[in-house]
Amino acid sequence: MTIPTGYTDMLSKVAFWHVATIGPDGDPQSTPVWAGSDDDGNMTFSLTRGRQKFRNLEANPAIALSATDPENPYRYLEVRGTVVRIDDDPDNTFINAMAKKYMGVDEYPFHQPGDQRVVVVVAPEHTTQMG
Repeated sequence: MTIPTGYTDMLSKVAFWHVATIGPDGDPQSTPVWAGSDDDGNMTFSLTRGRQKFRNLEANPAIALSATDPENPYRYLEVRGTVVRIDDDPDNTFINAMAKKYMGVDEYPFHQPGDQRVVVVVAPEHTTQMG
């Protein structure tokens, strides 16, 4: 499954993506994140190993991400899929690239001592869109 051609631009925009996972009690959890994509058409975003969302994805790799177009709030894309990989980001290469995209700065300014950053890679399996 790939992102529909008319919506691939959403992945390069400065759109805040809401990531939904299922928690240990079966309840959904949603968090806004910065996101992008890789050369294989997968969605990518960053987390730290200490977060509940990371533990949720380790237990259940099912995930949904959605964003509205920052230029048109009546246009949106939702992607449902599976986490296919979680890569370590020890040098903050990915999160620094996201900071450049979203904030125009070279280094992620919110890094906390001891954070262990990872890159979550999501293979799209289903999309819904409007606008």
